[in-house]
Amino acid sequence: MRKQGVMGKKIPLTNLNSVTVPGAAAAWVDTIDKFGSGTLTASEIFEPAIRLAEEGVPVSEISSNLWQNGEELIKNASPNGDEMLLDGKAPLPGQIFTSPNLAKTLRAVAAEGKDGFYKGRIAQAIVDLVQSQGGVMEMEDLAKHATDFVEPISYTYGGEVTLWECPPNGQGITALLALGILENMQDQGKIKSLLEMDHNSAEYLHALVEAMRLAFADSQYYVTDPDVEHIPIKELLSKEYLSERAKLFNPQGTDPHIVHGNPVHSSDTVYFSVTDQWGNACSFIQSVYNTFGTGAVPKGCGFALQNRGCGFLLEKGHPNALKGGKRPYHTIVPAMATRGEELFLSYGVMGGYMQPQGHVQVLLNILRGFTAQAALDAPRFCISVGVSDPAEKGCDAAGNPNSAVNFEEGISAETIAKLRAMGHDARQITGFGRALFGRGQVIQKITDKSGRTVWAAGSDPRADGHAAAQI
Repeated sequence: MRKQGVMGKKIPLTNLNSVTVPGAAAAWVDTIDKFGSGTLTASEIFEPAIRLAEEGVPVSEISSNLWQNGEELIKNASPNGDEMLLDGKAPLPGQIFTSPNLAKTLRAVAAEGKDGFYKGRIAQAIVDLVQSQGGVMEMEDLAKHATDFVEPISYTYGGEVTLWECPPNGQGITALLALGILENMQDQGKIKSLLEMDHNSAEYLHALVEAMRLAFADSQYYVTDPDVEHIPIKELLSKEYLSERAKLFNPQGTDPHIVHGNPVHSSDTVYFSVTDQWGNACSFIQSVYNTFGTGAVPKGCGFALQNRGCGFLLEKGHPNALKGGKRPYHTIVPAMATRGEELFLSYGVMGGYMQPQGHVQVLLNILRGFTAQAALDAPRFCISVGVSDPAEKGCDAAGNPNSAVNFEEGISAETIAKLRAMGHDARQITGFGRALFGRGQVIQKITDKSGRTVWAAGSDPRADGHAAAQI
């Protein structure tokens, strides 16, 4: 299928037709207006970021490695790549990187609100760059952008802990589907209680991997813009449907032909979590999607354009088919969990399609008694899903998440051999490649027997974040 010179089922990652209207700047302003009124002004909130952009920050080892991997993309994607490089190259560990143009962009948003980004100089620079490479974005597209405040969706696991996710067009429903399928697998006697299995044993990992594959088969088909297509969320998360999906699980081996079910009969990412002394929490995520997004930098703006349009399918009749004014399947999903009416966790795991996989693994780690930090430290698996080219072993020829499963160093060679014997295309990932398994942050609220509250936090060793308290 051809769309604006694009061949195949998806828009290529570096094609500027993949640029959708950026939503982050509006989300910052609208979040401050809705939740921060009377506390801090936008200028006060933006000032630390502006100062870091102007004065510079030392680049860490992991960030430098990712930057170097994206260096050629940044250089070739637009004439303005030097705005995101240091003397024409990706900064090395310890070098100080400044971004005066990004500081100007942030000052414009702080001073003028959304108009400072979606109208005028910045908007024009975005449109000029997109159109210069055959894209069809116009100034009107940016000017009419609006933030949606949506109701979260949830699944209660074990009758005790409720996991809350953003609804479609985000992929948070994938984690809820997987939890529901796992619980029904237990109810049907197909597996023992997950929390009683040996952690990261072949039996445990097989169950989680198969549940995630079933969940992705559904979310990859159904998740799209709910304002344009009906998404049967209630039916997908119903006991009846989850039970039917769980019946497909084979405890002895993997199913090579998982496809989406029919419940009705007729993402580079930054995540942070913050809590306060009153028990309020904010689980916040934003992203340009693939490494540096398109890599294309609007002149004088100091940021690269995302490529979220790659989440569309160029397939007529598919719920997630490309359409003007429509939002694509979106990977970024912050999460929270509650016990009853009380906050239990505010957490997230960055990393494209790894995110719901990380949500399930980290939550189950904590439910089996791991501390917040240990839950993040534990080795993970990552199904290769959402890859455009079936030859890249992310999906089968029909686009189903049926192929490679990556396992982090720390999961034994013996366990991986057992999983291969069960039919999994199991691969072990080491070193910097472990970025594949996401980068998470967790804040946990713990209430002791006397009713006192203790806050515990963890930060992923696969990234450069940290946990901190302000007293």
